[in-house]
Amino acid sequence: MPSTQISAHISPSTKELIERFVRETGGTRAHLIEQAILHHLQALKELPQNVITPVRLVLTKQSAERVRDLTSHPPEPTEELKRLFDDR
Repeated sequence: MPSTQISAHISPSTKELIERFVRETGGTRAHLIEQAILHHLQALKELPQNVITPVRLVLTKQSAERVRDLTSHPPEPTEELKRLFDDR
C-alpha cells in the first residue's frame, strides 16, 4: 500500500512515551502514530465535542492565577462533597 510521510513537532516527553511503547510492544512508530490518528479522528466523528477532554489545557494568565489561588487556599468542602465522601 502506498504511504505518505508527514512531519510533526512533539515534546520530548511524548517522544519518550512513543519510544517506550514501541519497545515494549515490538511495533513501529509509524504504525502507532497512524493508529492513534485514526482512533482520534474516529472519536471526533462519533462523540459529542463536550465529552472529549483535551490532553493539555491552556490557561489565560487570569485563569492560571485563579487555579494557583484555589490550590494554595482551597475552599472548605461543601455539605454535598462531605456526603459524597462519607459513604466509606
